[in-house]
Amino acid sequence: MLDRVLAFLENQRDVVIDLQRRLTAVPAIGPDNGGPGERDRVDCLKTLLAGMGLPEPTEINVPDARVPCGHRPNMAVVIPGRDTSRTFWVITHLDIVPPGDLAQWDADPFVLRVEGDRLIGRGVEDNQQSMVSAILVAKALVAEHLTPPVNYGLLFVADEETGSTYGLDYVADHHQGLFTPDDLFLVPDFGNETSELVEVAEKSMLWMKITVSGRQCHASTPDAGINSLAAAALFILKIPRLSERFGAVDPLFEPPYCTFVPTKKEANVESINVLPGRDVFYVDSRLLPQYPVDDVIEAIRDLGREVEKACGVTISYEAVQKEQATPPTDAATPVVRRVIEGVRAVYGGNPRPTGVGGGTVAAYLRRRGYPTAVWSTLNHNAHQPNEFSSIANTIGDAKVMARVLLG
Repeated sequence: MLDRVLAFLENQRDVVIDLQRRLTAVPAIGPDNGGPGERDRVDCLKTLLAGMGLPEPTEINVPDARVPCGHRPNMAVVIPGRDTSRTFWVITHLDIVPPGDLAQWDADPFVLRVEGDRLIGRGVEDNQQSMVSAILVAKALVAEHLTPPVNYGLLFVADEETGSTYGLDYVADHHQGLFTPDDLFLVPDFGNETSELVEVAEKSMLWMKITVSGRQCHASTPDAGINSLAAAALFILKIPRLSERFGAVDPLFEPPYCTFVPTKKEANVESINVLPGRDVFYVDSRLLPQYPVDDVIEAIRDLGREVEKACGVTISYEAVQKEQATPPTDAATPVVRRVIEGVRAVYGGNPRPTGVGGGTVAAYLRRRGYPTAVWSTLNHNAHQPNEFSSIANTIGDAKVMARVLLG
């Protein structure tokens, strides 16, 4: 059975191009990014999958008055296996980000371009490459009239780019019996160029907005004011001390330690001769799972109290994003072992379980007790102008998915 599927996949270049062309032409941009949502993308997919002879889909629609259809669609398609009590789920997301500055694109971002192995257009890597890989496996099963050992499930979710409130977070709570504790879950939305990164754990995430308030005055009389920029600069220079307080090392993760990075800074005064009375900057923290996020917030406040005392400013704080890490997926679970075996068979190299600093929708599954592997072969140009995907990687990843399903 596996050999027949692998042989079928070898000859799907034209299908990959056609699917990517059809999907790219129907952008799915969520309302937070100024778009109409995913309805048109789902309708396109339903037509494509029906043309391949796949079973009737199940929709889980989440009310959202901001989009024309009034809901955000999530869609599941399941090919029954010999053992219908278990499903291997491949979960991809429907939504994409806007193209950004069109002047940075070489052509229309919603018209697919083919340049050798590269397919260029908005969304082709994030997340259409993996979506097409998953569809190819389903197409192979139907075309070859094969019944897999367990169910093969395709789950297309909304709202991944802006929080998953209307996507997998909702579906995991309202999945109408789709999931069981014995299911296998693959989220192909993170990886590297060598295919070797199999993500099983994620760091906690904390984005802090820090507002430093002093007193504005003319720059020629600085004693009449309190310089918020100087105080903010002092605060920023203290941020590396957090690495001393939260200094554990875990080789599962890349990098293997907590990171604390001052990033964005908002504009303050417009004139050079004005001493600023208000400054706002941000810190991005990625924390090893053993550290409570609230402990880090308190440590940041401790640094701020030092700055307040030294500079005479007042400081306020806002957690723009705060996410405590979920328990990692055990590397010995069947889905992780099968993915690693599949990658080794298709791509070679040294695939290994890894923890990362970024967040994926796998967190919504892990939080509810579902072991989940995150893996794909990516060139890491998502969200960029002239985003591209690889036809070879699309087919190669489909072969890995087939090996996970068929053994």
